[in-house]
Amino acid sequence: MKYFDSHCHIQFPQYADDGAELLGRMKAEEVGGLVVGVDIGSSKRAIEAAVNATGILPLYAAVGLHPNHDDEPFDREAYRTLATHQKVVAIGECGLDYYRPDDAESAKGLQKTVFEGHLALSIETGKPLMIHARPAKGTMNAYHDLIDMLRTYKGEHGDRLKGNVHFFVGGVEEARALAELDFTMSFTAVLTFTADYDEVIRYLPLDRILSETDSPYVAPAEHRGKRNDPLAVRQVVGALARIRGEDEEVVREATVTNAKRLFGI
Repeated sequence: MKYFDSHCHIQFPQYADDGAELLGRMKAEEVGGLVVGVDIGSSKRAIEAAVNATGILPLYAAVGLHPNHDDEPFDREAYRTLATHQKVVAIGECGLDYYRPDDAESAKGLQKTVFEGHLALSIETGKPLMIHARPAKGTMNAYHDLIDMLRTYKGEHGDRLKGNVHFFVGGVEEARALAELDFTMSFTAVLTFTADYDEVIRYLPLDRILSETDSPYVAPAEHRGKRNDPLAVRQVVGALARIRGEDEEVVREATVTNAKRLFGI
């Protein structure tokens, strides 16, 4: 495996017509990945996608309830059952999103309660969190609440609590706090068309960085506006290396090593 896409959604309907072909392309390019659920249905399909790739390429699953899916109650028992599957290596996508709700203040209480359920499940199963955190525009409020919650649970459970904050858009201070909590942060192909996160990427130790695509979203610059896929992880690694001023092969190898360590694969 040359590359690892630590956060993709290839179980989504956007891949219904060419999913098998995509797996073949990923195999040819030696791209492995983590297929991430956002609700109970997509979590089940993430497992199915990982199972269907057995013998073809290294594909794994994460199961969880996205903070914006407030139309579905968090069924901890159902997710606990899914988490026992051998292909499941993470709990999520879960976390805090204060950007999208019409009334973020009223949504915070429910989001925190649901996230606490994921925290407990992660600690119980020993599987790392796959965290979604998006602050309200012009703030870092979701990251600050996230960090406060992680500090509390880390103080109680130590090394049992670990994970990755996906599509990280925080600043250096938020990155420092998360790294001190032994969390990694993953970055997408947004790096190919903005320099907004260059300072953070140069600041972070290389062993705190993962590569991801968030497919089918956030295609790299040359395909912007089109459906994305895990093959774009190559451009992400290239952008990370360019921004950090490091050899691309060193960064490629590190992102794969970091993913293997975190997800136990």
